[in-house]
Amino acid sequence: MRFSLFIPTICFATALHAEKVGPWDLDALKNNVPAMKWVRQDQPIHSLTYAGEKYLGKDTEVFAFYASPVTLGEAKPGTKFPGVVLIHGGGGTAFADWVHLWAKRGYAAIAMDLNGSRPPEVEFDPKTGMAIGNGHRGVRTRLANPGPQHGHPEKFDCVLTPDTSDDWPFHAAASVMRAHSLLRSFPEVDAEHTAVTGISWGGYTTCLVASLDDRFKAAVPVYGCGFLHEGESVQKPSIDKLDPEHRALWVKEYDPGSLLPRCHVPILFVNGTNDVHYVLDSYMKSYNAVPGEKHIRIQVKMPHGHPPGWAPQEIGLFIDSKCRGGDPLANPAAPVVSGDKVTVKCESKIPLKKAELNYTTDTGLRSKREWKTVPAIIEGSTITAPKPPADANTWYISVSDERDAMVSTVVEFAK
Repeated sequence: MRFSLFIPTICFATALHAEKVGPWDLDALKNNVPAMKWVRQDQPIHSLTYAGEKYLGKDTEVFAFYASPVTLGEAKPGTKFPGVVLIHGGGGTAFADWVHLWAKRGYAAIAMDLNGSRPPEVEFDPKTGMAIGNGHRGVRTRLANPGPQHGHPEKFDCVLTPDTSDDWPFHAAASVMRAHSLLRSFPEVDAEHTAVTGISWGGYTTCLVASLDDRFKAAVPVYGCGFLHEGESVQKPSIDKLDPEHRALWVKEYDPGSLLPRCHVPILFVNGTNDVHYVLDSYMKSYNAVPGEKHIRIQVKMPHGHPPGWAPQEIGLFIDSKCRGGDPLANPAAPVVSGDKVTVKCESKIPLKKAELNYTTDTGLRSKREWKTVPAIIEGSTITAPKPPADANTWYISVSDERDAMVSTVVEFAK
C-alpha cells in the first residue's frame, strides 16, 4: 500500500500518532530495535545480520559489518563512542575497509549491504593490520532471506505495482534507519551523537534518510542528490520511461528533492564539478531545498567512486564537529559581486589559508566542461576575487583553512 508524503496517520490500535512519510513508518523505524544475530566476532571487524522490511510478504535480513575502538582492541569495554552509519553506492556492498577507517577514527561504525547479499570475508593487510577492500573482490553470496536487488528495475519500475515492499528505495532507507536503531542500542555507542554518510546511490539514500530520521546529528551525502528527473541526470531516462502517473509518483515518493524540505539534520553536500551521475545543477537544487543547517564542498573534477568518495577529510571533520566537539569547517556566506570584484565573508574558527575562484565558460554537457581556477585574496574574514568573465556560466568560491579543509560557497549559474 502506498502513502502520500508528509501525511501523519493515526494508529487506533494504540491510540498513538504514527508518523508515516511516504511508505515509511517512522515511529516503528525509530523506536524499535531490529532483531539481529552475530555472524562473526573473532576479528577486529565483526559481521552480523539484522531484520529488514518484508519483501513480497516475506521476512528479510540485511548483512552488515561493525567495528569500534573496542573491537579493534584500542579501547576498553565500557567506553562510549559516537556512531556512524555508512551507505555504499551502486555496485558496492558493506565495505569492511570503510568501517575500519571510521573505527580507527574513534567511532562505532556500521555498514550494511543494500543488495540482499553478503560480501567476502574480511582480510587484513599483514603489514598495516588494516582491512583490505572487500567490495570488488571475491564472490558475494545471496542471503537466504534477501530484500530486493540493487538494480534499475527495482529502483524505478518498482512504482508500477501498488505494493511498496518491492521498492528498492523504500528498503534502502528503511534498512539504514534500522541499522541506525541497532547501532544506537549498542552499549558502547553514544546514542545521541550519530551521523550518516553515503556515496553515489548511498548519497542519494543519505539525502532520504537525513530527511526522515531526525536522530542523526550530521549527514554527508557524497555525489548523490535529488531532482534526478531533471537536467542531465543519468537516471532521468529511467524515470522518463514511466508513464506520467507513475513518473509523478516516483518523484513524489523517492526523489530526494521531494523529501529534503524536511531535512533539519546538519548536512554537508560533497560533489565534483563534472560528476556525470549527479549533475551540478541538480545538486544545487538539492542543497537549496534544505531549510536547516547546510554546507557544501565542490571540488573541480572530483573523481567518482567509493574510495574517492570517502577520501575527503572534510567528511570526518564535519562529523567530528557535530559528534565529538571538533572544530567546525569554515562557513562562507554567499558571494557578492560589486564592480570588477567578488567578495565573500567567511566565518572560521581555524585561520584561513587559501581561497580560489572556480569557473567555466564552456557549454554542452556539464560532465565535459573545462574549469579554470583563479587565486583569491584573504584578508581576515573577507575573501576577494576577480569578477568571473562575462561568459562564465557557472562559478563559485572555494576556501581552505590551515588544515587544508576545503568548503565552497553556493554555486552561481548564469541566468
